[in-house]
Amino acid sequence: MYPLVKPFLFSLDPEQAHDLAMGKFHLLSKQAWLLKYARRLFAERVPDLPTECMGLQFRHPVGLAAGLDKDARALPMLSALGFSGVELGTVTPKPQPGNPKPRMYRLLEDEGLINRMGFNSGGVDEFLSNLRRDEHTAVAGINVGKNAVTPIEDAHFDYVSAMQRVYSQADYITINISSPNTKSLRDLQNEEYLDNLLLQIAQARGKCEKVHKKRVPFALKVAPDLNQDEVETIADLLLSHKFDALIASNTTISRPDSLQSKYQGEEGGLSGAPVKDLATQTIQCFHRALKGRVQIIGVGGISTAEDAWEKIIAGADYLQIYTPFIYHGPGIIKEIVTGLQAKMKQQGYASLAEATSDLRA
Repeated sequence: MYPLVKPFLFSLDPEQAHDLAMGKFHLLSKQAWLLKYARRLFAERVPDLPTECMGLQFRHPVGLAAGLDKDARALPMLSALGFSGVELGTVTPKPQPGNPKPRMYRLLEDEGLINRMGFNSGGVDEFLSNLRRDEHTAVAGINVGKNAVTPIEDAHFDYVSAMQRVYSQADYITINISSPNTKSLRDLQNEEYLDNLLLQIAQARGKCEKVHKKRVPFALKVAPDLNQDEVETIADLLLSHKFDALIASNTTISRPDSLQSKYQGEEGGLSGAPVKDLATQTIQCFHRALKGRVQIIGVGGISTAEDAWEKIIAGADYLQIYTPFIYHGPGIIKEIVTGLQAKMKQQGYASLAEATSDLRA
């Protein structure tokens, strides 16, 4: 089905195509009979490959990364397509338009995307009013960020505000400090800012646990453009502030020499196939630093089961995709999970947990 739709979508401006697709998904998410049909067509054809991460149980290890559904408009439909987890957002406390358009580019020859969206968000009020869940929806993560007008030294106020508002509705919460498209945001990865930010979040999280009588796992999303010292500092702070997971990684500001597209020089974060190896290296570095004490969600250029296997061997406990979904459609979920099952069977593993334990020993 997607091969029939893709030529039309790819004839449009990337952001126009995104908005059109999300509008349709939003409408479909309100139609129970269409969701049931979509589940039969997609989700029910994806085999089970039970995966545990952050204390949460996922039906299989392939989820959707943040950025597609920024305003929580289409969780039911995205779940029906077969994702075992859907990360919604990034949502900011107050509405903001993001950066000027155009701000998204397809690198067709490279199977990549460059975006400089800038946390365009309807704000947390709209986000929560849109959010719809039922017994069929996937594990729902909520990715939060700061408003562009908030000074970097006051960033913790925005993160705490957003996470407090979404806490009761989230299966897990991601603190996004790694988008390259909000001025100075990546400075939050530096120790002088990060220690205080994570401290403020941890304290607020403790209060939310008491109020809502439940513990929501927290993840930190980082960039792939880090040196070893920065990796070790972030790892130490994750442990110190008792975060449950690290998401490695966000888009990169680097540009591999292999890029062929005429859009390769556009400013913004690069995702998709060109970032695959860099993301895997980032996972490896954090896995060595964390030594299994904090779980890792691997993101970046996962288009095949082999790509997914590489991330798992490198240290990923769960996986997310975005750009490959844009290029290949929902069928990619089944392809990756089925391929992982075959690889595990070939190597004699009864479960993904057994495979990861042995491969990383």
